[in-house]
Amino acid sequence: MNGASPRRFAVYSIIASIITLGLKFGAWGMTGSVGLLSDATESVINLAAGVLALTAITIALRPADRKHAYGHGKAEYFSSGIEGVLIVAAALAIAYASIDRFLNPRELTNLGPGLGLALLASAINFFTARVMLRAATHFDSITLEADAKHLLTDVWTSVGMVAGLAVLLVAPQWQILDPIIAIVMAANIVRTGAGLVRRSVGGLMDDALPPDEIERIGAAIRKHQGDSATFHGLRTRKSGRHRFIDFHLLVPGQTSVQEAHDLCRVIEDEIEAALGRTEVTIHVEPLECDSSYDGREVGGMCEASVPTDGKDRTR
Repeated sequence: MNGASPRRFAVYSIIASIITLGLKFGAWGMTGSVGLLSDATESVINLAAGVLALTAITIALRPADRKHAYGHGKAEYFSSGIEGVLIVAAALAIAYASIDRFLNPRELTNLGPGLGLALLASAINFFTARVMLRAATHFDSITLEADAKHLLTDVWTSVGMVAGLAVLLVAPQWQILDPIIAIVMAANIVRTGAGLVRRSVGGLMDDALPPDEIERIGAAIRKHQGDSATFHGLRTRKSGRHRFIDFHLLVPGQTSVQEAHDLCRVIEDEIEAALGRTEVTIHVEPLECDSSYDGREVGGMCEASVPTDGKDRTR
């Protein structure tokens, strides 16, 4: 994937969605199954999500400017949040169609060929989703990850729907299975949409980095300051694929500006090597000064701060 752009993989999603859209609506037209209609409806959402993903990634890749000094990475959270809302809306439409089918049962036709088309569409989505998940890991893109997981959800719900409707090939009198399967799919789709919305809100609200990444930041600091490294006010957030990290680092007061600068550069490089795509801001404070121990006022995570004279000045 070296040299590739994440936009390319969003285009893959759009192409796959267009192909599967035709296959699934063809399967519904052949059979009249409300279960297949629900599957086809989700493909419309897949297509809309792919277009949103491409738009968001294009915006997120723009460099920082005077108006957006921290870059445009948060555009990805808007995309995944809107995608989640669209998914929930589609699920409500599926549930409505399912209730109508309960009240007005209908015999299904050409079920075998219709299910074959649905399985072909699922295979296309599965292959596309696997490629996109690898790209999401490579580019650290929440938008590609959300779109890929949405496609995978579509795959598993489609497979479950096909397996349930296949029963009707040998027991056609069980027509009630059709709307039941559709309602189960709608519930699963709501769960997926709600999860995307929650994660998007977390990104927009500047949730801290995961605990394992926080620990790697602490390890990078202690590697060059020793196990007794004193720092506090460790604050982290993520904007798209970029991580923003800042903290207060306490060093002996006699440390020169050049020495402190060199130390910070080494720590910044270590954090970058551990996490990638980071922007680190370090505020240097004298170890012996009482006013340096302002961890609670600064906020964020606080490391134990005990000066060399043995007096505990933590607040």
